[in-house]
Amino acid sequence: MLRTGLPAKQTYGVQDDDAFAVGLTCGGILEIFVEPVDAPRFPELPDVLAAVRGQHGLAVATVVEGPGDLGHRIVVGPDTLSGSLGSADLDHSVAVIARGMLEHGTTGVAHVGENGEQRMDQLTVFVESFAPAPEMLVFGAIDFAGAVVRAGKFLGYRVTLCDARPVFATAKRFPDADEVVVDWPHRYLAGRDVDERTVLCVLTHDPKFDVPLLELALRGKAGYIGAMGSRRTHEDRLTRLREIGLDEQSLSRLSSPIGLDIGARTPEETAVSIVAEIIALASGGSGRRLSETGTAIHR
Repeated sequence: MLRTGLPAKQTYGVQDDDAFAVGLTCGGILEIFVEPVDAPRFPELPDVLAAVRGQHGLAVATVVEGPGDLGHRIVVGPDTLSGSLGSADLDHSVAVIARGMLEHGTTGVAHVGENGEQRMDQLTVFVESFAPAPEMLVFGAIDFAGAVVRAGKFLGYRVTLCDARPVFATAKRFPDADEVVVDWPHRYLAGRDVDERTVLCVLTHDPKFDVPLLELALRGKAGYIGAMGSRRTHEDRLTRLREIGLDEQSLSRLSSPIGLDIGARTPEETAVSIVAEIIALASGGSGRRLSETGTAIHR
């Protein structure tokens, strides 16, 4: 590529025996796209780097396979588009795909026709999302919350801890949180932007806090809403939520009691249970033991 100045995609694969000999015991196939980058070829690169540093969402969509010149790209923001893949129709079609992937923070390939036709595969476009870290909002400054905050940070979330009681909601008690907020949970949530990547962990298990909070949350866009409490607390909570007008479809979004059944008891074990459920729901996993399933391990 350095000699020719032309981008290229190369596929590398190994037979099982060869893979084992060099230590790649799983074998597999790897596709690599290599392209020259300089100011004339990628004038939007400074904007992309600035967006990454400033935690502003952008997606870069690059043609990596198909007829015509490889390496054409567009840079897509929630409301912006620069560059071109070759035609306005193609730009528009890929921008729609890229914005959807950016909204969910995913990176991958899209297959479209030469003019952006869906369900065609003449062009392969690699869409790389540079999305801000997803948000985890933890409500309830209890001991279990500290472990959930740490688990959320470990998974790459920007974590906010919120509680109405200033004596409990302190940065000293929750040093791993990106932000500690003293406010009534439902009032704080009402002032927040929440999208499909946001997860809400309601650990207060106190009706005066969690019922108005959950009413607001279940009417919003959050991708995961979990609430701590016993099964009796859960049934009482559902009754209260129905009384204030939530329907069964809305209530079905609530993960309560929160977490997967792994026999968790300690705060740390409970945090593992909670984040395991978050991962499973986001990825479409069953939450069962892999040894008991016959589906693909990696989706």
